[in-house]
Amino acid sequence: MLSAFVSAFRTPDLRRKILFTLGLIALYRIGAALPSPGVSYKNIQECVDLVSGGDSAGIYQLINLFSGGALLQLSVFAIGIMPYITASIIIQLLTVVIPRFEELRKEGQSGQNKMTQYTRYLSVALAVLQATGLVALASRGQLLRGCPKDILDDTSIFGMIIIVLVMTAGASLVMWFGEQITERGVGNGMSLLIFAGIAARIPSEGKTIWDSGSHIKFGLVILAAVVVIVGVIFVEQGQRRIPVQYAKRVVGRKMYGGSSTYLPLKVNQAGVIPVIFASSLLYLPNLLAQLTQKNTGDPAKWQELIQKYLVNPSNPVYVGIYFALIVFFTYFYVAITFNPEERADEMKKFGGFIPGYRPGKPTADYLNYVLSRITLPGSIYLGAVAVLPNVFLNIGNNSGVQSLPFGGTAVLIMVSVGLDTVKQIESQLMNRNYEGFLK
Repeated sequence: MLSAFVSAFRTPDLRRKILFTLGLIALYRIGAALPSPGVSYKNIQECVDLVSGGDSAGIYQLINLFSGGALLQLSVFAIGIMPYITASIIIQLLTVVIPRFEELRKEGQSGQNKMTQYTRYLSVALAVLQATGLVALASRGQLLRGCPKDILDDTSIFGMIIIVLVMTAGASLVMWFGEQITERGVGNGMSLLIFAGIAARIPSEGKTIWDSGSHIKFGLVILAAVVVIVGVIFVEQGQRRIPVQYAKRVVGRKMYGGSSTYLPLKVNQAGVIPVIFASSLLYLPNLLAQLTQKNTGDPAKWQELIQKYLVNPSNPVYVGIYFALIVFFTYFYVAITFNPEERADEMKKFGGFIPGYRPGKPTADYLNYVLSRITLPGSIYLGAVAVLPNVFLNIGNNSGVQSLPFGGTAVLIMVSVGLDTVKQIESQLMNRNYEGFLK
């Protein structure tokens, strides 16, 4: 494997891509530590250390994890990549509802460029909304509950507008970073930025567990993380290979086709999108409750229910709803991204068929049958890995574990992004007749 890395850096264009990717990731991490204007850096650092791991920041743990801790520090890149991810999911869902989007998706590269432009516009709008909500919570003292100090130096309308504009500009810049990495670097840019944010928190969170005095707990966490990583790699690499045979065709004096290949269907066909979408959906009710709650007076009945059941990740109701949402969105996302009828038509168009099944509708029915069978264990796997830290949190009654980067969602993202990036580098090495990472 080390020789493959040496070969990658010896290749000029591949070395340039890797260094370009690392450079943008470094700039992203610098922006994540740079405080926004009007934010008291000293006070917010003390407050983050004071309430770290508590329930006060429970609903923000996923977004804070993705941003590498930038969210609760109200840095320039506090919003991070979440607006773009949410906008991408919304646009993909709207392709099923809006015929115009479906037509653009079928137009090829030109249609894809227009869809990307719509995603950018929606991302900026969502960034404005998220930044406004974040600054509003910070001004009310509801972002970091239990913090005795003011984290905003200027709570005037003009001062808060400046913070919102800076955070929105930061989110737009992060979106540009991700697109540039995807286009001119190595790997998927958005996924690598999330990977960098999660990896940046591993040393500090590990040190927190070690400093808590329970070295046995630290060892158990490391052991559990290794076991989960091995299991995630095993399932992520698993796929059902459906054999496809192409008939021979004679065009002029040449014969084409007659080859055998396979159609790979991954066990986890949806990736980590269902987990992200389910977490975002659980985040919205609590955000709405906090924005509508008055500083004085008792909260309403629906606000009390949300605070009781949809805030604490160790609550059995929260775990059950989280798991059910992940299973639902796994089936939903697979249904809108993999169309058996289209795959069957493509195979029929190029003279391909599955042995034992006639081209057309029988092939589509068979693909739909296989897909539904492998999506069930894939959805259960996603839900189990995502709620596993919550179950341990409930058993151990330790509120500090919920933000651990070794948790299920973080491990899923890091392993998936790592495998995809290594595969992309390996494919480029193989194109240049070098040995890959796997021998």
